[in-house]
Amino acid sequence: MSSMTAPRIAVVGASSLIGQALIAELAARKFPSSELHALDDERDLGRRVADEEGGGTLASSDVAAFDFSRVDLAFFCGRAALSERYAQAAAAHAWVIDGSPTFRARADVPLVAADVNAAALEGRGTSGLVALPASASVALATALAPLAAIAGLERADVATYQAVSGGGRAAMDELARETVAMLSGKTARGRAFGRQIAFNVIPQVEAWDADGATRQERRLWEETRRLLELPHLAINATAVRVPVFFGHALAVHALFERPLSAAAAKQVLQRGKGITVIDTDSSAEFPTPATLATAPDRVYVGRVRADLTRDRALNFWVVADNVRKCAAHNAVCVAQILVNSAR
Repeated sequence: MSSMTAPRIAVVGASSLIGQALIAELAARKFPSSELHALDDERDLGRRVADEEGGGTLASSDVAAFDFSRVDLAFFCGRAALSERYAQAAAAHAWVIDGSPTFRARADVPLVAADVNAAALEGRGTSGLVALPASASVALATALAPLAAIAGLERADVATYQAVSGGGRAAMDELARETVAMLSGKTARGRAFGRQIAFNVIPQVEAWDADGATRQERRLWEETRRLLELPHLAINATAVRVPVFFGHALAVHALFERPLSAAAAKQVLQRGKGITVIDTDSSAEFPTPATLATAPDRVYVGRVRADLTRDRALNFWVVADNVRKCAAHNAVCVAQILVNSAR
């Protein structure tokens, strides 16, 4: 690295929801950098990106013409096609922190949620690929990790209620348009998700696999097993898209190897990294996407209670901002670990 204290940074997909949130996170964390390059492909080229630290905007440049030997750290925040085309070549010169699904399944690429398995970054040198899990996987693993460490974990049944921002800016725009249309007595077109999303819930996130599961559901169990280093963990998942702009929510039913009371679980969670527990006797009562999940650096857990149908089992509710906490904040935390290790 040319400068351990102020790396040269590129953000690929800078005008995407996650790219913009990441640039804002860099500013909020006062992440040191000597250069910051906003990059996009021809689809979004020229779109202005807010530079919150400088108080102005950055003009995105063409990623196809960029020389990645000019940077020490590259965040890939846009479409998977950008990662597929440019990330591996960039990793020959710099750390590449990739938020797309492109490299998540590769055994030679660490998959990292900073609050869960930061040790996976040890010995990474000053270049190479790091993959980031999907947002729902980050939220689930963050909540399960401290409980698994104390009581072991046999099984997790999970239903995820995923915000439309997981589908990008176009999906958010569609929810807004459909809501206005329906409140005006008009018909929703339902383009982004194949059917109406406003005032609706859709039990499908991403494409179906041959066995009837969706790619998002398969990704959730594969990534969570890897993050927790529990390759044989039984995870049963249903992923649902809901008409919420930001903030994934998860209903989790966990079966443990050893007895764990709800009161003890709350104490363990309160000590967990990146977690805030909302108790039923607090003024908030429980977390929701529209309220507490807007804090960008926490995973919120509430409604912790015993499963009355099974021994050694607990039910709880998890909420986290999918764009800011689970994607942008996680990416910057990973970057900070890498930079600190190189000093």
